[in-house]
Amino acid sequence: MSDDPEAKIATADALTLLLHNQHALAASMEEVIKWFSENGVGIVADNAMTAMETLDVNARAITDAITRLRQS
Repeated sequence: MSDDPEAKIATADALTLLLHNQHALAASMEEVIKWFSENGVGIVADNAMTAMETLDVNARAITDAITRLRQS
């Protein structure tokens, strides 16, 4: 990556927006998972929870990348 501070800021800003989208997707998935669980579709809810775990792991990685960019 370029050492250009403006490029780093732009990249961090773009990653921040993607992270916000990721949080919004996770929140909507939580609502769907809750509905699945309440309506007897437990296996689907379990599969969706697995996907949520992936979102969480990736959100942490994105957050770390944003932090590194903003500190450099």
